[in-house]
Amino acid sequence: MKARLAASAVLALGLAIGATGCSMVTYQATTEHYDASDGVSVDVGDLDLRNVLVVSDDGTDGNLVMTVVNTGDRDQTLKITPEGADVVELEVPAHETVVLGSEDAEPVLLEGIDAEVGGLTPIFFQYASEEGIEKRIPVLDSRLYEGLAP
Repeated sequence: MKARLAASAVLALGLAIGATGCSMVTYQATTEHYDASDGVSVDVGDLDLRNVLVVSDDGTDGNLVMTVVNTGDRDQTLKITPEGADVVELEVPAHETVVLGSEDAEPVLLEGIDAEVGGLTPIFFQYASEEGIEKRIPVLDSRLYEGLAP
């Protein structure tokens, strides 16, 4: 009787581990951060840049679309340097969010970027003495972003 009870307990435990144990050793894709939008994310010190993309119909001039969140205690001047184009400076107040390039926000024109529409263009982001980062930013046309191309 005891042997049957012990065998039943071992079998139940084996079934429970077999049915649920795979999550203990299997890679969990839901723990990975990803950008669920067309744009990309960039973190530069206290500045979090979200959904960064360029809207351009000709690949020469583009509208920079992004949201910048300053999580720090100081106002910052973000320098945006597209490859082959002039530097754009953006004031980002402390603990504030700045939205750029959308229908309701001020456009940020990047002139002379020479980018392929549908491709990626390198843009360098930096402020103050913080180490900057260059990121390849998607260049999309106005078919998806109607009215946002320059």
